[in-house]
Amino acid sequence: MRPVLLITGASAGIGAACARLAAPSYNLALNYRSDAAGAKAVAAQAQAKGARVLLCQGDVADPADVARIFDQIDQHYGRLDALINNAGIVDQIATVADMDHARLKRMFDVNVIGAMMVAQAAATRMQAQGSGAIANMGSIAARLGSANEFVDYAASKAAIDAFTKGLANELAPQGIRVNAIRPGLIETEIHAKAGVPDRAQTLAKNIPMQRVGRPDEVASATLFLLSDAASYITGTTLDVSGGR
Repeated sequence: MRPVLLITGASAGIGAACARLAAPSYNLALNYRSDAAGAKAVAAQAQAKGARVLLCQGDVADPADVARIFDQIDQHYGRLDALINNAGIVDQIATVADMDHARLKRMFDVNVIGAMMVAQAAATRMQAQGSGAIANMGSIAARLGSANEFVDYAASKAAIDAFTKGLANELAPQGIRVNAIRPGLIETEIHAKAGVPDRAQTLAKNIPMQRVGRPDEVASATLFLLSDAASYITGTTLDVSGGR
């Protein structure tokens, strides 16, 4: 039997790259919130590589949606072997002084509480099986702070670092591994969503490797952490940042 992998936020960017790379080895549950066309395109690409695919629409910040996503997985596959906890948001560039309560609440509802609820539901199923692997998507911003840009986003990703370590230590005795990936400056749609479409190329000069990263490079590191090749790795974070 192929193992079953859930990827949240799988309709574009790093999530989509993870789905394409995983397709030859996993059956997939691909979550998306609003980009149905993007999710269907990724599903078709994964199916062409041999994967069975279940599309799961839902907002990870909504507990009812999270429950429904996992109910669909239970009914369709009957098991869950791996999770890429990738869904996340960023907002427009701003200083902390200009961030209102609604922005901060949404940032933490999605990036932290949503990620924790998804991991909780995944871990419950993995505990019943006695095995599993979780990869949480963090960010190099957790180390850098992102002053004058996305301090709220950086803070939410720092929370993911702490959550990863704590959950890993809780689940390690039960045969479940939990790690995180911290992408650096990666060429994805997230920069346009922040209102600066050319941000990645503009900042590439600040990267020791002098270039922007690709989504497939993050996907490769993520799939490694889920694989048996990482069988003695848990509770760690892996920077995929070009040396930054």
